[in-house]
Amino acid sequence: MRIAVVALGKIGLPLAVQFASSGHDVVGVDVNQKAVDIINAGQEPFPGEAHLAEKLQELVPAGRLRATTDYAEAIPGADAVVLVAPVFVNDETWEPDFQYMDSATRSLAEHLTPGTLVSYETTLPVGTTRNRWKPMLEEGSGLTEGTDFFLAYSPERVLTGRVFADLRKYPKLIGALSDEGNRRAREFYEAVLQFDERPDLPRPNGVWDLGTTEASEMAKLAETTYRDVNIGLANQFGLFAAAHGIDVYKVIEACNSQPYSHIHRPGIAVGGHCIPVYPRLYLSTDPDADIVRVARQLNASMPERLVAQAEGILGDLSGLRAVVLGAAYRGGVKETAFSGVFPTVEALRARGAEVVVHDPLYTDEELRRLGFEPYDLGGPVDLAILQTDHADYRELSPAQLPGVKLLVDGRAATDAALWSGTPRLVVGTAA
Repeated sequence: MRIAVVALGKIGLPLAVQFASSGHDVVGVDVNQKAVDIINAGQEPFPGEAHLAEKLQELVPAGRLRATTDYAEAIPGADAVVLVAPVFVNDETWEPDFQYMDSATRSLAEHLTPGTLVSYETTLPVGTTRNRWKPMLEEGSGLTEGTDFFLAYSPERVLTGRVFADLRKYPKLIGALSDEGNRRAREFYEAVLQFDERPDLPRPNGVWDLGTTEASEMAKLAETTYRDVNIGLANQFGLFAAAHGIDVYKVIEACNSQPYSHIHRPGIAVGGHCIPVYPRLYLSTDPDADIVRVARQLNASMPERLVAQAEGILGDLSGLRAVVLGAAYRGGVKETAFSGVFPTVEALRARGAEVVVHDPLYTDEELRRLGFEPYDLGGPVDLAILQTDHADYRELSPAQLPGVKLLVDGRAATDAALWSGTPRLVVGTAA
């Protein structure tokens, strides 16, 4: 097949590589000329994705994968086009921001030719494929969906850093606007993906047809919103447990020993491109989902709550030197999308603290570009707040933070034995 992939970011580029590795000719489209040039040189434009570099070095020189900024070069004559341009959410209104996907869709429509399967993989509010993309594609191309081209929705279900492993591990969900669209989507994804055996699943691992784009859209929103709500519940339990001298981790371990309980862990923040965003996409079409809204609000409030707890222990934070440990949104991943570092730093600065940030994955210059003053372990501090569960922090001790009066461990990641004699507040436990 000849396949086009629109948007060569941290999901789109590995997808394009996966398709090319399966024996197909792939053209990737991206608006970033620098990224296009790097890809066409057989190099990875971003670090951290397992096996991406070696696959690019193999596929690009072989002519199986190339990148361009020109839709006219990539779209006409394609058997399938997969779009993974981003959809954002307005922080104030919680309404979806479709500007990048709208632009990509209009550019695609201008060059769409008959017989093409178009599949969206970016997470979307329920109904978007049918009610927004279908008329936009038909208007821009002059073609009719279901006759001239076929439209499907198939959510990406992978984590950056392990995309290729996740593509094999999880069923590929599809839903189209017609029976023929479902048939073509199934044939396409069966031709570009390979799946691990999963005896734990109710049916064989592979392409799972959910019948409609709406069902497929909702499946992605439901699985990620579940995690946010579950973390919100864990945070609620953690706040109560801490106020009553209970270790919430012992409680959760006990609860989860019974097969019908799957309580997640509390934490200072829920970050990344997915979990903080997708519940708000769900709420955009189900505004009565109060449980989703409250969980999202509670999770977003955790940095402020933990900084307030630190203030309650130390007193006035004005003039104190506070270090936030971890800029990344999760351990081992060099990514700050919706990271808890931002509200944590803001809450400390609002109380007059002098704030510095440490992260083993970032250089001092990179931290400065993020708006932070960098910190090196060994420098004097009064307060430390662990925001990211990097492996480097598991052996953290007061000796590395001279003068520290309090550690707020927002991930329950440090070793209590190493902090004997120094106050240590762990999220979900009493101080």
